[in-house]
Amino acid sequence: MRKIRLLSGAVLVVAGLLLTLLPGSILVLLAGLMLLSVDWPPARRYLTHCQRGMTTSARRLDRYLLLRKLRK
Repeated sequence: MRKIRLLSGAVLVVAGLLLTLLPGSILVLLAGLMLLSVDWPPARRYLTHCQRGMTTSARRLDRYLLLRKLRK
């Protein structure tokens, strides 16, 4: 089971990186990191870093949209 999880996680990470450069979703990258983080501790750090970055960017976008709405 561990080998399947590592292999599918690696495939999802590579696909996520390709979809980041091409039009696509970064959620594939996060899914791969989640699978890898179970068995590989460095993946857990990368996943935490990505989650913090997405949280920060979502807060900034929410703030920008709110301020834009209040200006009208």
